[in-house]
Amino acid sequence: MSEVTNHLFETIDRQHARDSATTRRTLVATTAAALGSIGLLGYASNEAFAAVKTNPENSVANITTVAATAEVLATIVNTVGAERLAGRLDAVTLRNVRAAAQQEKNHYELLTSKAVGGKPATTTIYVPDEVFASPESLLTTLVVGDQVFINAYLLATTVFARQGDLMGSKFARYAAEIMATEAVHRALALQSLGKLGNDRVYAKFTQREEVPNLPTSGAGGFFKILDAVAVLESAGFGFGKPGSKPGTKYEYAAVAARTPTDPAVNTISIS
Repeated sequence: MSEVTNHLFETIDRQHARDSATTRRTLVATTAAALGSIGLLGYASNEAFAAVKTNPENSVANITTVAATAEVLATIVNTVGAERLAGRLDAVTLRNVRAAAQQEKNHYELLTSKAVGGKPATTTIYVPDEVFASPESLLTTLVVGDQVFINAYLLATTVFARQGDLMGSKFARYAAEIMATEAVHRALALQSLGKLGNDRVYAKFTQREEVPNLPTSGAGGFFKILDAVAVLESAGFGFGKPGSKPGTKYEYAAVAARTPTDPAVNTISIS
């Protein structure tokens, strides 16, 4: 749960301190339902990420779980997006989206390998139907999603580096290498939208989103890994169960089996 929603619920408790515990619980539940109905509070994380919430917030286990789950989502969105919109995307953009699908799948395989040991919270993702409604919708989703991934991997780089040992430094480098690819994905999606692709002097961490006309325009980044989940849920994605918007259920195994490959994609293993 994000700092905003935590603060809101704490405020409810404080302002209704004289009321019964039952009344306070009812107010909190009603508020949560209202936030969820407008896409500001995810439903699915309560179940799919239940185990994550028992760990220290920015633990290595939590970060690898969220990252692996995000790569499940990214593999699905890029693979299915390229399929659904093949006739409406220009040739260069279509090839870039297809290549991104291959790269996100590779990231997932690394994160869940014995070398890293990550386990996704779920491999079942509900994608809002609007994501595949038009090239603009898909590309905007990719811009927003890739920025979430950039933020998450920058956070991961910081956390892993703080471990102060060889494994931590290795994981920090893995995160940095993946983040660099996510930044390329974001830039290409922006360019295909007719915007400046290389618009960052530095990859954005907690600064505000300055690209106009995005669902996240003006919003800041995050310091807590579960906030990555909250942002994706606020966009309507569901993890293991339906999200807050009309969507379709996708299973990673079925989609990954048809994820395309491009012979020009290189550096497909990590050292």
